[in-house]
Amino acid sequence: MANPKYAVTDRPVQVAELVATLDDGTKVKRRFPRMRACNEKGEKDKLCAGHLKRWYFFGDDVKRKFGDNAEIYRCERCKTLYLPSPDEEPRTGTLSW
Repeated sequence: MANPKYAVTDRPVQVAELVATLDDGTKVKRRFPRMRACNEKGEKDKLCAGHLKRWYFFGDDVKRKFGDNAEIYRCERCKTLYLPSPDEEPRTGTLSW
C-alpha cells in the first residue's frame, strides 16, 4: 500500500515569482499562500530552505520601492526578500487573545 503523503500528484509546484532586484543584488520575490521557507536555489542548484522571518529594519532602497510600512519577509540564510502573497490577509496588525 502506497503512502498518500508521497503520492504522485498532477498539481504543478508553486514557484515564488521574482518581483525586483535591489541595487545591491538582493532578489525580491512574492510569496505564495502559506509559504514558510525560502525556495531560492544556490550555486550548486540546491534549495536554500531557510525560514522566512518578518523583517522590520530594511534600508532606504526597500523603503523607496515598497514604502515605509511595507510587510517584508527575509530568508535567514540567503537574505532573499519576500513580499506577502496577495491571496492572504496582511499580518501587520497585532494579535489579540
